[in-house]
Amino acid sequence: MQEPIDAAKIAEYLLQIKAIKLQPNDPFTWASGWKSPIYCDNRVSLSFPQIRTDIKNALAAKISAMYPEAEAIVGVATAGIPQGALVADVMNLPAAYVRPEPKSHGRQNQLEGDLPKGCKVVVLEDLISTGKSSLKAVEVLREMGLEVIGLAAIFTYGFPLAEENFKAASCPWFALSDYNALIETAVNTGYVEQADAASLAEWRKAPELWGK
Repeated sequence: MQEPIDAAKIAEYLLQIKAIKLQPNDPFTWASGWKSPIYCDNRVSLSFPQIRTDIKNALAAKISAMYPEAEAIVGVATAGIPQGALVADVMNLPAAYVRPEPKSHGRQNQLEGDLPKGCKVVVLEDLISTGKSSLKAVEVLREMGLEVIGLAAIFTYGFPLAEENFKAASCPWFALSDYNALIETAVNTGYVEQADAASLAEWRKAPELWGK
């Protein structure tokens, strides 16, 4: 298994394939109503075999290093499902996934897979914003009797609120790349102008106020 590639290379990949788009002068509007210079959809990486492979190997290597006692990988529906399966395959571990809510029919499962109580699991996400949806999945798994030993993600916006939320939930976590690495890479590669870097940095400090 290869050593993890660095945060800058992951950021470069995500910009290259337009999984992340930066538009400081033509911002996106999130469902929350926030104006944002960034849009992230890491599912795009699944369509690029070499990048998909590098990401899954980087996740597997870092999970092995940080959570060597891991016994299963659980993806968070929906974006974490394929990533979780890819990483579990590399690590030769059982895979499962967790839904935001139980199914409304059939067996009404919320966890899809077959993991015994007490199983030590790592939760797999594609993106961390505030961390609330990810931690909801962590809470569900704990209530089911699984031992969540940590969470792994491809990218994080690096909001202080996310750090606070994960700390409050006693859930260790990491992301392969983050907003700081992204901005530095975007400037170095000419994706955005140096003059835009300050505005991009300000967004992360107060996203609810940025652009107003």
